[in-house]
Amino acid sequence: MKVLIVGIGKLGYRLAESLINEDIDVTLMDQNPKVLERINDYLDVLTIRANGIEIEVLKEINIKSYDFLIATTYSDETNAMICSIAKKLGCKKTIARIRNPEYTKQIDFIKEEMGIDHIINPELATSNEIVRYLLKSYNFYSEDFAKGKVSILDFNIKNLSDFVGKNIVELGDMEDLLIAAITRNDEIIIPHGYTQLIENDIIHVIGSTEKIDRFGERFNIYADRGKIKRVMILGGGNIAYYLAQKLKAFNIKVSIIEQDRERCRYLSERLSDALIIRGDGTDINLLEEEGLESMDAFIGATGFDEQNLLMTLMANQAGVNKTIAKISRPNYIKIIDNLGIDVALNPTNIAVSSVLKFIRGGKVVSVSLLLGGQAEVTEVIAIKGSRIVGKPISELGLPKGIIIGAIVHQGKVAIPSGNTVIEPDDRLIIFCLSSNVPDLEMFIKPAKGGLFK
Repeated sequence: MKVLIVGIGKLGYRLAESLINEDIDVTLMDQNPKVLERINDYLDVLTIRANGIEIEVLKEINIKSYDFLIATTYSDETNAMICSIAKKLGCKKTIARIRNPEYTKQIDFIKEEMGIDHIINPELATSNEIVRYLLKSYNFYSEDFAKGKVSILDFNIKNLSDFVGKNIVELGDMEDLLIAAITRNDEIIIPHGYTQLIENDIIHVIGSTEKIDRFGERFNIYADRGKIKRVMILGGGNIAYYLAQKLKAFNIKVSIIEQDRERCRYLSERLSDALIIRGDGTDINLLEEEGLESMDAFIGATGFDEQNLLMTLMANQAGVNKTIAKISRPNYIKIIDNLGIDVALNPTNIAVSSVLKFIRGGKVVSVSLLLGGQAEVTEVIAIKGSRIVGKPISELGLPKGIIIGAIVHQGKVAIPSGNTVIEPDDRLIIFCLSSNVPDLEMFIKPAKGGLFK
């Protein structure tokens, strides 16, 4: 498979990293020679210094030989145009990053007219994740799979005597639940029964949503089930805009702190139900004056990770129940769980997950990246003829970096054992280290056929 990525910012770079892990032939195109020089120092890819909107350039690289073109420049219009030209020149499928809220109302028209197969909007996707989190009772990060039948709950065991110092096989009341992964010292571990849990391990527990809810209640993981009524957002960018629109539908009052005068005017004209406050969001006095302590949730969503983390911490100390920080730098993900912030979301990783799902196609239902991409959780539908179907799991020879966390068979959730046999059309929720993604492909795809097809 050949993939061309045009525009090498954070998203383009992260996409290249992920696709390389899957043994895909990746080409990167950008006009900035310094960017390409840095790429060549770290990634084993073909780089081209050129403008992706130039027809002759695309013809010269034989764009019709590419399976995917992904346009991730900073201009929505340029991305749409690049995809349109590439499609007309014979590229099989195109993906564009389009972020402007003005375009979201006509996204289907844009896709059809411009020949775009898939559109990614990191800010919109991030706001969807935040809303999903706010409207749930989970106090820590969670994820849903199999249309809500399966849930994954992540939390730090800290000094919980039920867990610390014990081997996994020694844990009580874990029937129909599985610790599918452990985050320890900034690394993901796929455990076995005799893996010993230590203080500050973050365990990833998978099971039916009903069992996960009971598990959370037992260990008091759900700290506050109170309904969210008031939310404060630091930063008036697109995430704040999308959030305010979505929360309005649930009668949640939103306050947005933004420093730029023109942006405040823009938000005020379009968000009649939100309170737009012009000021320095890092001024704790201003936040207190605007009722920080009375808020049910605080979201740091500026363009600066440090501001988001600092002010989210301040909100946490002020007694705000739910605190969320938007971050962009992968290395910050590793410290979040030690800071006391409930959730940190990386729009780049969310967008990469969407692209990976689309590129893999076929029976891949969802992809979620863990710890900056060190591992992923993938939901797939088992296909007749694939290597994983028709044999007990113990006989499959799965690498240690891959674990099947749950199976949904005919609507019923089961935590598999070594004797479990996977049948066609079963839904599988699989934990996989990034280094083992090519191995996972070999097991999931049919004996003959393309990637996850």
